[in-house]
Amino acid sequence: MTSNRGRDWNKAYDNMGHVAGSAGLPAHWAAEAVAYRTSGVQVETELAYGDAARQKLDLVWPDGPLKGLAVFVHGGYWMRLSKSDWTQFAEGARASGWAVAIPSYTLAPDARIGQITAEIGAAITAAAQRIDGPIRLAGHSAGGHLVSRMICTDTPLPMSVRERITHVLSISGLHDLRPLMQTRMNDTLQLDLAAARAESPALCEPQPGSKLTAWVGGGERPEFIRQAQLLPEIWAGFDVQTQAVIDGLHNHFTVIEGLKDADSRLIAHWL
Repeated sequence: MTSNRGRDWNKAYDNMGHVAGSAGLPAHWAAEAVAYRTSGVQVETELAYGDAARQKLDLVWPDGPLKGLAVFVHGGYWMRLSKSDWTQFAEGARASGWAVAIPSYTLAPDARIGQITAEIGAAITAAAQRIDGPIRLAGHSAGGHLVSRMICTDTPLPMSVRERITHVLSISGLHDLRPLMQTRMNDTLQLDLAAARAESPALCEPQPGSKLTAWVGGGERPEFIRQAQLLPEIWAGFDVQTQAVIDGLHNHFTVIEGLKDADSRLIAHWL
């Protein structure tokens, strides 16, 4: 039997402390995103889905016939980064014929996680009004949490949108938020037990007929591997298709690189 008594929860969730050189990644991603947006790819930026300053999304269009809508929700522990840091991660889906929406959302502490969940629902709904066909959702880290919440029974999505979602890909997603209450991050997140329970996909019931894959790198912190395996294990008792995939020795940051490549294993599995 394993005991969590005395466990360092800050270390358990410190991805940058686990990966050498990762402090420079946000600036690297932002520069890559600028280069991608100016590479000739058709991108609509700053499309409002609400009235708040960060309630905006970008939409990346494919060159040929449109297969449907793919949505990528970024991470950053609900506290950091924006849509403009991630445009290049649309390429795998875009090159496969999907329009890709990448939303920003109000960050903590200006928004609690429940409000952010509602904002992502509004962003997906706005994008779905512009694009017909099936919808595929993907999110990384905190974004994995947010897309998983979209297929819970208390989803903020209208049923007309929810019924179009054919697969959710939670990449290194956070599915039980209760441990985060014991980290320094909670000074910003302001989670209490009621909110952590309400916003944890693993403690919610999934919509019947849903399909979800929890994808995680084999070189990640053990807590992220546990979080990935947790949701399919708990949701196995419901009428849903779920699985956990451990992807080689990828760490928390390299695990999403496959989103850039239409021929990657990650894209083939998602789409």
